[in-house]
Amino acid sequence: MQTYIIDHDDGMIAEAIHRELRRGGQVFYLHNKIEDIQNTAARVAEMAPEARVVVGHGQMGEEELSEVWRKLLDHDADILVCTTIIETGVDIPNCNTLIIENACNFGLAQLHQIRGRVGRSSRRAYAYLTVPPFKSLTETASKRLQAIREFTEFGSGIKIAMRDLQIRGAGNLLGSDQSGQVESVGYDMYMKMLSAAVRKVKGEAPIAQDIECLVDIRIEAHIPETYIESSQLRLEVYRMIASVRSEADATDVIDELIDRFGEPPKAVLGLITVSRLRSRAAEAGIKEIRQAEGRYLLYSDTINLEIFARLAEKLPRRVTIVDKNPPYIAVKVNTEKSAADNLKEILDALGETEENAAQ
Repeated sequence: MQTYIIDHDDGMIAEAIHRELRRGGQVFYLHNKIEDIQNTAARVAEMAPEARVVVGHGQMGEEELSEVWRKLLDHDADILVCTTIIETGVDIPNCNTLIIENACNFGLAQLHQIRGRVGRSSRRAYAYLTVPPFKSLTETASKRLQAIREFTEFGSGIKIAMRDLQIRGAGNLLGSDQSGQVESVGYDMYMKMLSAAVRKVKGEAPIAQDIECLVDIRIEAHIPETYIESSQLRLEVYRMIASVRSEADATDVIDELIDRFGEPPKAVLGLITVSRLRSRAAEAGIKEIRQAEGRYLLYSDTINLEIFARLAEKLPRRVTIVDKNPPYIAVKVNTEKSAADNLKEILDALGETEENAAQ
């Protein structure tokens, strides 16, 4: 497979088409705009007057499309001008030249999938990915095109997928930079969802769900790769920290981390603090903790006045009730303390509330 990234030039494209036709092959010409695809087909026909040109796109009827595929398979057509309809399910071994207009507008995985429509025989295949001349490409688009040109050998799909993740910035499941589903639901919830899915695949019964508290606050809370290099070990430690429920649990985890990996950095201690806060808050009936401008917002279905009274006593002039739907308790941030210390204050107050309630 030969892959070329070129400025769109009708002369070069015409030469590529003629080269394929001279050896008895057929051509896919991808133009991904249905509204003017007929005009493009007419322009392609002018480039190769001797060629039989057909058009295929997703708004055509089933019978009409079937006739197009028949013509290609029976070699009653030489060039198919089409949209991305060829991306899946199309196998025309005699089509060994692919031309894509505005390739910079496609994703890397999609380009790889479309390119796979040619080169399905023993003949050398050619893919021409064209971009508008004089167009300034974004850095991301340039990286995508460079990657599709770099990975051409059979079985390079996994390399394409990994490069796509790097280019798109998919985040780091076990690090501070997260995006996509992990960023949306949070690491802890993501791990619970993943665990539930694994149990379902194994045919195991689901675990009864406890009250959960979602925590969305700005605090450095992750395990750096510089502290634990192995992804598998970091995942193991994440699970261990997620199980922290008390001060004793936290102490045991820290002692184990020190024994195995050395003194834990600030980000790991922050992760342990957040895990304790989630557990204590859930036990107190708090379902969500958010960080707003200068305040922490503690949400629950109904306001627990005992919790409010205890917080107000331990954090004077910093706690208010906001009667909205849903209602929440607002705790003003102490600007003289770090985020972790502010959380510990709330954590200690919630812990005392729990102890008083148990007496």
